[in-house]
Amino acid sequence: MNNFFYVLNGKKIKRFFFVFAAALFAAGVIYVEQGQVTVFSEESAPSAIYSVSTNKKVIALTFDISWGDTRAEPILKVLKEKNVQKATFFLSSPWSKTHPDIVKAIQQQGYEIGSHGHKHTNYSSLSDEEISRQISTAHTILTEVTGQAPKLLRLPNGDFDKRVLKIAASQGYKVIQWDTDSQDWMNKGVQTIVDRVVKKAHPGDIVLLHASDSVKQTHEALPLIIDELRKQGYEFVTVTDLLQEASVQGNEVRDQAWLKEQLKYAIGW
Repeated sequence: MNNFFYVLNGKKIKRFFFVFAAALFAAGVIYVEQGQVTVFSEESAPSAIYSVSTNKKVIALTFDISWGDTRAEPILKVLKEKNVQKATFFLSSPWSKTHPDIVKAIQQQGYEIGSHGHKHTNYSSLSDEEISRQISTAHTILTEVTGQAPKLLRLPNGDFDKRVLKIAASQGYKVIQWDTDSQDWMNKGVQTIVDRVVKKAHPGDIVLLHASDSVKQTHEALPLIIDELRKQGYEFVTVTDLLQEASVQGNEVRDQAWLKEQLKYAIGW
């Protein structure tokens, strides 16, 4: 039997690691674009919450509203008809100020309200001062409209970096992301929305849905989602309920700039 020996010289080794690092970086960029870049967190570092660790079949349906007049009420109607007593709505402050009646309806049905910020822009692109102003402005308006100070924050477009997390934490907020994205705003079809949620759902999950006018099929998909999840034994709770239910799986966010620096270091740039 012949023995084969493969010898890698210095250039080949360096090329191998370059390709490996580039592939790792590409994967990282994809995660960044999905707003899901997570690594092991340091306990002292601020974190975003994507889900909680629990064996109980509890799940939080969350709805973002930043604009529009026509979609929120049909969604509220479905939740009422399906006797879903707990859910969390993340409301932008300008929308809340111009739609106090709908905000009141959300409260009357017993649903939790969190902040979706003020200006609908990527906060990671703002200065520290402006980030603080956006969060505090939304806080003031939402407190005035609802009569309660929000404690949960979902940032516009789900966009944030370490600075945003730190500033949000300094203002007493927990930043809430999601593990299951319905992608309902893409309006790919009722069954597509249902399948994305039902197939990805898991205990302690936070599900992203919308109630802005950009979604045209959510009110049709929602009854099916609720029925299917109930068949699987799930109980619907608020995000705050989830946080109280189990220990949070905190994830430190490292943004695209950090990934680029790590790539440069890995290949010796």
